[in-house]
Amino acid sequence: MNNYHPLKATAEMITLASVPSHSPAIVTKNTGEEYVLVPVINNIADMDSLFTLNETGAFIWEQIDGKKSVRQIVMALTREYDIPERIAEDDVLEFIDNMKEYLIIKD
Repeated sequence: MNNYHPLKATAEMITLASVPSHSPAIVTKNTGEEYVLVPVINNIADMDSLFTLNETGAFIWEQIDGKKSVRQIVMALTREYDIPERIAEDDVLEFIDNMKEYLIIKD
């Protein structure tokens, strides 16, 4: 079985074995109704670059802890939302690819 997603080639190849963690350049704000990521540049919040996460995005973000592999996050998403593993894999890899600027990826 391949450990990479053929459509998600990036400068840093993200595999199912990769272990993502949050960058210190992002602050998370959870208001209960909204989950917002705020980029911080030179200790100043970049309010023009806010990210509001939907429920699935917030779940994936919460799973990213610097300990879980992408594969473990995929399995957690599969269990939480009762979706096929392939769909969960696509969702997690797309999320990580979109947010890679705010993540630290270790292999």
